[in-house]
Amino acid sequence: MIWRPFCHLVGSCFNVPSRELSMEQASKLMYHPVGTDCRGAGTIMLHTNRTLLTIALASSFLLVGHPAFAHIGSGFGGGFTNGFLHPMTGPDHLLAMVSVGIWGAELGAPAIWVLPITFPLIMAIGGAAGIMGMPLPGTEIIIACSVIVLGAAVATSLRVNLALAMVIVGIFGFAHGHAHGSEMPVSDDALAFSVGFVIATGMLHATGIAIGLLTKWPAGFKAIRAMGSLSALFGIYLIVDLIRG
Repeated sequence: MIWRPFCHLVGSCFNVPSRELSMEQASKLMYHPVGTDCRGAGTIMLHTNRTLLTIALASSFLLVGHPAFAHIGSGFGGGFTNGFLHPMTGPDHLLAMVSVGIWGAELGAPAIWVLPITFPLIMAIGGAAGIMGMPLPGTEIIIACSVIVLGAAVATSLRVNLALAMVIVGIFGFAHGHAHGSEMPVSDDALAFSVGFVIATGMLHATGIAIGLLTKWPAGFKAIRAMGSLSALFGIYLIVDLIRG
């Protein structure tokens, strides 16, 4: 049956035998929380698997159908590598993305998995806009502000409702994605580049979640507050540098 591969894919992501899943059950599993306690490592992995699955499916629809994504360039491998390394080697991107994971862990369920889903999904849209040449005034300022705001949120364990947290993360995610897309080397395969930076972002979010879980220990709580403060200070440095430049 045509829906069986879909059920197999979803089942493999959530460690559920695909033969036990109907199409309706598989769809519910993708879009509804698994378990009630997101503090356990096992549940975190389930949510991480769902995040990666959702991003992969959404990106496959988003990153096709436009001429900008049609060229081959340096091939899939080269484009993927450059895309993967872009957020990993940029301290502004790295700090913001790790902070999203930490902040989500501090807020707890459902933010612990909603925020790491929201950021890369909106980032993928921003990346497509950047690749297609759509302008975004003040991109670097927005990115620097993201480092400040997210770092401060981590340092203070800022408590906001989920909707506001999603808006904050979404705005910053779009700006980071636009920067990725607009800075893509012209010789790279656009789809491969986009897949690369989305996967790297997911890994940084997962790292942030793991760090955020250290708050259950007093020493870990203090270390995370220090990390958030240093991140915010680095964001301020970026703002000052942009103003001077």
